[in-house]
Amino acid sequence: MPCTFAAMNGGHQLAPYACHPATSRGRLHPEPESATRTCFQRDRDRIIHCAAFRRLQYKTQVFVNHEGDFYRTRLTHSLEVSQIARSVCRSLGLDEDLAEALALAHDLGHPPFGHAGEDALKDVMEPFGGFDHNAQSLAVITRLEHRYAGFEGLNLTWEALEGVVKHNGPLGEGASPAIARYCDEHDLELHTFAGAEAQVASIADDIAYNNHDIEDGLRAGLFTVDDIADVPLAGPMFADARRDHPEAEPSLLMHEAVRRIFGAMVTDLLEETGHRLANAKPGSAGDVRGLPAPVAAFSGAMAENVQALKAFLEENMYRHYKLNRMTSKARRVVRDLFGLLVAEPECLPTDWRRRAAAAGTPETAQLVADYIAGMTDRYALDEHRRLFDVQARTS
Repeated sequence: MPCTFAAMNGGHQLAPYACHPATSRGRLHPEPESATRTCFQRDRDRIIHCAAFRRLQYKTQVFVNHEGDFYRTRLTHSLEVSQIARSVCRSLGLDEDLAEALALAHDLGHPPFGHAGEDALKDVMEPFGGFDHNAQSLAVITRLEHRYAGFEGLNLTWEALEGVVKHNGPLGEGASPAIARYCDEHDLELHTFAGAEAQVASIADDIAYNNHDIEDGLRAGLFTVDDIADVPLAGPMFADARRDHPEAEPSLLMHEAVRRIFGAMVTDLLEETGHRLANAKPGSAGDVRGLPAPVAAFSGAMAENVQALKAFLEENMYRHYKLNRMTSKARRVVRDLFGLLVAEPECLPTDWRRRAAAAGTPETAQLVADYIAGMTDRYALDEHRRLFDVQARTS
């Protein structure tokens, strides 16, 4: 059922190649349209109000939640991605509300403890169809959220669903079994690119985490400004900030340099995407999906700079021994919880236990994975303590 509420993009006319709310492919379960909000604005609002979004506040981005109040969480990261995506979409004439919805939803499927938690769930779920955070995000918004009497999930628009699933590009035969099964019933056209808004939100994710990981890594003492000196783009930006503000305190120099890196990445994204749109001349969102390459992208030079920064962070931050110790503990927590709850599903909370009682082993494993994936860092640690510490309270 398409959207009928006519609205402009924050007061700006949408470009022809944008995803227009008035021509949305609608929702799987038809609903009356809002008199005051476009369908993409309703998508965004539903995401903000769902339980999975609130739990992002206590889910790891890089550092486990309890390690400090100043480090990013999945929630603050998602808000930063949203800000970047909205700004870029406004400049390009794209629908800001759809981009915001996708930015806020893109991490809903991440389990506790970041990539450590995901790696552990992948390992234990391998005999039962595997685990993928993109597929889990789709499960959250189509199946696991229970807020509405008429349907499971959030009943988001087709454009929001395809953006969550395909924000990194076409999936085709490479789609996870869970995504493929969903698309058997509700075709998200996995062989095509997503709309331009989803493409922008995906690159906004890269911009946000690369820059805030520099800040968090410096603040945590995992590396120094001098260590960054030889990293393309980042090193020169720190040098320029020092030159322009020689008396500034180190924390202010850090923020100034990161601000400049942010600006350079966003400017490059806008310029390269503008060139690609001008060359491709897409006349509709459907034309964008049918192109052989994405329209939203960095230039070749910037893509190399971003890759160099990622390689630096991988070596100096994500593989730092302090993080390795934390991720080792996190993987053990997830594996312990999964093993016990699959073997003894009667230990699950009441509503989950009732569903497990009627399930076979593969279904029980998926149910336990859903339960664990929805946990926050601190809830997972508390649950592990309740189940494995004989002196801990059980509730």
